[in-house]
Amino acid sequence: MRVGIVLVACAVAAALFPLAAVAGDRGSSGEAVEIVRNEDQYSRVSIQPARFGNRLGLAVVFQGTSDLHFYASEKTAPSPDMKLKVQATSDILRFDPAVFPKWGILNDPAIGKVEVYAGDFTVFLPIREEPLGTTKGDASVTVKITGIACTSGLCLPPFERTLTTIVTLSSPDLWQPILLDAAQASQLARANPAPAPSKSAQQSTSSRGAGPYYLLAILAGLSINIMPCVLPVLPLIMLRLVEQSKHSSRRRISSGIAFCAGVIIFFAAFAIISAIVNLMTGAVLDLNSLFRYPAAVIVLFLAIVFFGLAMLDVVTLSLPSSIAGKQAAAYDLTGSAGMGFFAALLSTPCSGALLGFVLVWAQTQPLSVSSTAIVLMGVGMALPYAVIVLVPSLLNRIPRPGYWMDIFKKSTGFLLFFIAVKLTLAALPKDRLLNVLIYGIIFSFCVWMWGKWMGFSTPAPRKWTIRAVALVIAVAAGFWLLPTPGQSAQNPIDWQSYDADLVQKAISQGRPVLLKFTADWCTNCKIVERKVYHDPEVAKLIEQKNALPVKADTTLIDYPATRDFKQVYGEAGNVPVSIVILPGGSREKLRGIFDKQELIGILNELPEAKP
Repeated sequence: MRVGIVLVACAVAAALFPLAAVAGDRGSSGEAVEIVRNEDQYSRVSIQPARFGNRLGLAVVFQGTSDLHFYASEKTAPSPDMKLKVQATSDILRFDPAVFPKWGILNDPAIGKVEVYAGDFTVFLPIREEPLGTTKGDASVTVKITGIACTSGLCLPPFERTLTTIVTLSSPDLWQPILLDAAQASQLARANPAPAPSKSAQQSTSSRGAGPYYLLAILAGLSINIMPCVLPVLPLIMLRLVEQSKHSSRRRISSGIAFCAGVIIFFAAFAIISAIVNLMTGAVLDLNSLFRYPAAVIVLFLAIVFFGLAMLDVVTLSLPSSIAGKQAAAYDLTGSAGMGFFAALLSTPCSGALLGFVLVWAQTQPLSVSSTAIVLMGVGMALPYAVIVLVPSLLNRIPRPGYWMDIFKKSTGFLLFFIAVKLTLAALPKDRLLNVLIYGIIFSFCVWMWGKWMGFSTPAPRKWTIRAVALVIAVAAGFWLLPTPGQSAQNPIDWQSYDADLVQKAISQGRPVLLKFTADWCTNCKIVERKVYHDPEVAKLIEQKNALPVKADTTLIDYPATRDFKQVYGEAGNVPVSIVILPGGSREKLRGIFDKQELIGILNELPEAKP
């Protein structure tokens, strides 16, 4: 098989699991402590030892809801001392100033654009001097967090929280590697240059002996074969082994070794990419990181769909007939290696704790040690298949080829479709999922055109015309459906989720309300969204008139907006419908697809907002 299409770049940053011992003020390792709350809006903080490249420090991890925010700039904060501040003190350790991530922008109706931190983000407290590794015992660190938190409706009283954590100094190489954004990495490199690791630190693993870690790497690779993610790959491996059992001993062994080599090549490629990323950014990679990048997920989704179609014989994977006879053996080896690479790629996303630990540890070691350890993980994964191929009695236990193979092969195709959709559903954001699934259908149609709209007797001009049309359709549909929505395409209106009490409160205050009744499955709703509500003039007018924009989602029957759509607003249920509730309580309704000028005309009749 030609599986080059599934060689997805793995040079992505990772979210890695915690490895260090740290205690918060509530006595639990890494436990999140709530610092502010207002009804259902909150923010929690946890503290853990961390490393970014060669810099050690504390990661102060904020987790919270998106509407609750902290101020990032003294200029736009209610007062300069209300900017979010994080400071650390210790009797043993000294810390450089906190390194904050890139802020977000909040459109405040009163003062305009405001720099804020909201939701989930991480602040890094770099350690200035690092007497770690040789220092025994623990260090007590006090982290003080001060500032003010606000929601879209109100600001809470200023807060000051002091958290105490215990840091183990004797094993800094087990501290959690973290990923900082570009702003943090630049700030850390500019203001706090990383100290060059000492020669003794670089050789720490070598001095102790890397043998036990290499053995652990092999065991980690072996563990991949019992992970849930390997299940969809087993039918493909099974078919490959059945094919190999029909050939001579020499060819069977060479094909099996090629399969194992494909597995190892995947891990070798990962080692090379991780080394490049680590040298350039100081970050480390995790195999799960692939699924945090929508572009990589889409490529993998289409690759799995393609293989599923191949299993259903919609397209045939073969070399041109002019060279197939001369290079059958070489093609078999290439196909086996490609299958091994594909198996490794699909098997590792749900890697267990052992594999994850070894990956994190390996990428914090000298280059020779880390590369060897990662490659040995591939050796561990390939080991069972090498044993099966090299021991004829094991391979002979596989049933002889027959009609069952065709049934098994086509069943595998449907299994791959299931895996592709399940993978995509889990990894892609909601706003892109539908487009990717639609493109998957178009992509399948184009593959079917390529593989089945012609036969061996089809004239070459007609054959290439059909394939050119299939390619044009696939590319054009890809440009239409797959790109990430740009910033300009994002909605400039700050829609509030539907809440009957919120609407009623605005009406009682004499504030106009714009209700947008919509649904995820409604195509016309998306047209109105793009043609009307993405228009800057409409967004600006809504803000000028101080109208409350409310998104009333009627996707499901049990949503509150669906019920009120009929009972309160007297509509039959067809969307889109936009309703402007005027200060006096009267309503103006715009049903179906409408022109933006109709809405602008209604909004222009509203009084100007009071300053």
